Amino acid sequence: MQLVTKPLKKAAAKFFAAAPFSLEKQSPIIPIRHMKFDFDATKIDHKFYMDAELASAYFASLSIFLTRGEDLVIDTARYHRDFITDPLLKQRVTSLIGQEAIHSKMHEELNDAFIEKDLPVKLFRVWAGWAFDYGFNRLPQPMKLSLMAGIEHFTAVLAEYMMNHEEIFFRSQDEKQRAIWMWHMLEESEHKDIAFDVFQSLSNSYALRIAGFFPALITILVLISVASFLVPFYRNPKNLISLSYWREMPYSLQLIFGLKDGVYGSSLKHIFDYLRPDFHPNDHDTTAFLEYYKERLLHPETGLLTPYLTKEFTPALRT
Repeated sequence: MQLVTKPLKKAAAKFFAAAPFSLEKQSPIIPIRHMKFDFDATKIDHKFYMDAELASAYFASLSIFLTRGEDLVIDTARYHRDFITDPLLKQRVTSLIGQEAIHSKMHEELNDAFIEKDLPVKLFRVWAGWAFDYGFNRLPQPMKLSLMAGIEHFTAVLAEYMMNHEEIFFRSQDEKQRAIWMWHMLEESEHKDIAFDVFQSLSNSYALRIAGFFPALITILVLISVASFLVPFYRNPKNLISLSYWREMPYSLQLIFGLKDGVYGSSLKHIFDYLRPDFHPNDHDTTAFLEYYKERLLHPETGLLTPYLTKEFTPALRT
């Protein structure tokens, strides 16, 4: 955890005496859910994502790098919570911190299982450590606040795509990978506006907001994509000379970057909508998705997440 001196806090308080920002689009209070998946490495499907090895490797790599991104969001949100005056937004930041902390913990458990499946988890953890410890974590707090909002934008885009393509999760029999990703996407959509509202309420600087967008873009769309190319060869060196693997590669690339149906290719308009000066995450309404998925995933008797949900609570709203 980052230690903050009183002089730094005072300097930050002066900076965050920002221009007014309306919180009219703010969403309701959200809960913190504790999960227990108990991943079994012998049951992990390395072709979980649409039966495509490279596309699945992208999401395995994303799982590894996301834990550091979530830790940055947690630390940044915790630091800036002290400057928030709106009680509802302050409570929602607490929910964001709680949800992200459990995301990080559960993905680390999945990543530990990936190690047993011969994925380069330890190597990627080192790379992620370099990127964050020597890069993002050394940024000044206003820039970290902007980066937090940018990261949360990309996870919101990913969540909306996934919720709009439910069939993706059912091409594999790997129930626990299905569960962790569906739960993660549900909660990313639930809290998609919190980091943005914190940034706007404390800074409301368009130039600074855009400055945080591009490091998030490069990390999620470029660095993780490049890292994912290593996974299939690390797991199985014979893929280097496997005709079936090389024939499958265009299919994997289409799944991630295809302009028609690919995760990011078909989401470019949503991704770059962030550059619009009056953008707000709730301009992309996912209310219907959330209602559907809460019933689908959290129904007490039939919910797909019910076997893994151990506790749910909502932080108190203090006025």
